[in-house]
Amino acid sequence: MSRRMTDTLRPQLAFHHTPGRGPTIVFLPGYASDMTGTKAIALEQWAKARGRAFLRFDYAGCGQSEGAFEEQALADWRDDALAMIDRLDGPVVLVGSSMGGWIMLLAALARPDRVAALVGIAPAPDFTDWGFGQDEKMYLLQHGRLERANPYGPAPTVYTRRFWQSGEANRLMHGPIAFDGPVRFLQGQADPDVPWHRTVALAQLIRSPHVQTWLVKDGDHRLSREDDLALLIRAVEDVVP
Repeated sequence: MSRRMTDTLRPQLAFHHTPGRGPTIVFLPGYASDMTGTKAIALEQWAKARGRAFLRFDYAGCGQSEGAFEEQALADWRDDALAMIDRLDGPVVLVGSSMGGWIMLLAALARPDRVAALVGIAPAPDFTDWGFGQDEKMYLLQHGRLERANPYGPAPTVYTRRFWQSGEANRLMHGPIAFDGPVRFLQGQADPDVPWHRTVALAQLIRSPHVQTWLVKDGDHRLSREDDLALLIRAVEDVVP
């Protein structure tokens, strides 16, 4: 089922909702990604086969949603996720990939009564801090826009000063993170983008005692191989009732 969500203050968001028994599993893509990725589709197929409620969507400026990509900030995409949660009934389980793992945590803190569990795939909270060199940060502040070579596609990856400043204002890894539900983190130890030790450190900051970090020794950042997808589905099954 494909629909578009209208908000008078934000661009229209495209999404696919699969009805079923709850909690609703909501997939949050990574930076400059969209809802058609391998992990989102694999989870949707699993949910349909088991009668589970599932939702995947595109942030504003991404994929099929309206809006200009370079006009968006981290807080805008967090608000897009919250808008989707607010239009669902009952509890949700958030599955966040890379930057989606950061948005997942911000949404869980903003909706503690709605978010029942978390599954993060190479979660990347605070990457505006540790993911940029000092020269890159200064360039962003001075010029407002930075391009990097994209290892996953032909077009360069673009970052804006607005996005970077929003990320810096929403950093989480400076103290305990107040979430008490079950959490599963999947992290490749061969990930060139998110160092695996950062995910181990993140797990220690989550207040919940029900946190597990699953390391994949030869896993890359995407974790989209057949075995990786099976592990992702197992992680979701581990936290849904």
